Amino acid sequence: MQAYVDPDVCIGCGLCASAVPEVFQMNDDGKAEATAEGADDAVKQAIDDCPVSAIREAD
Repeated sequence: MQAYVDPDVCIGCGLCASAVPEVFQMNDDGKAEATAEGADDAVKQAIDDCPVSAIREAD
């Protein structure tokens, strides 16, 4: 599954990057980015765990 992180909503907590580093990385602005596709369960968990709901399935 491909994810999208809204940079205007992301607070840079790093939870997604810690939980699913093969999909999410922190960029130079301190915000998360989805850089690869990942296992559906892992990406869905990151979506659910994001404290500001900045992550969603990519279109």
